[in-house]
Amino acid sequence: MTFDTEWAGLKQQAAAGADMRLASAAPADGGGGGGNGDLKSDQAVWNRASKDLGGLSTSIKTGVGALEAGQKGAAMTGVESATAQAELYQSWKTYLENLSGKCTALRGPLEKAGQGQYENDEAIRGGFHQIDGNYKDTPATGGSDGGR
Repeated sequence: MTFDTEWAGLKQQAAAGADMRLASAAPADGGGGGGNGDLKSDQAVWNRASKDLGGLSTSIKTGVGALEAGQKGAAMTGVESATAQAELYQSWKTYLENLSGKCTALRGPLEKAGQGQYENDEAIRGGFHQIDGNYKDTPATGGSDGGR
């Protein structure tokens, strides 16, 4: 099965309201949210997600450091395509810094949900929607028309 075929199937399941949950997000004790599509709170799951995002943000920052070190090394070796390489470096650096920032920003709503600070599911959604204005996903490869 190709990725495109599998992705299309997952999108169809999501549109049909099928219960889809990441296996890695479920705690070892079998706890988890409800299966009816609502954001049923399980504090252990919310807290684990927040902690995992913190680790991901740290790993991304480490990667940016390695990217910067590689950039300095490439500039010193007299690479003929230095301009193109510098542009590629800057685009990846910007992307990774934004991704790290989004991970950090997502931790707030996750922690609040894990601590039961939201009154209901709508308040949880609102906490995450506030982040949407600051962080947009990058466009698909090939531009806005999907490469056509």
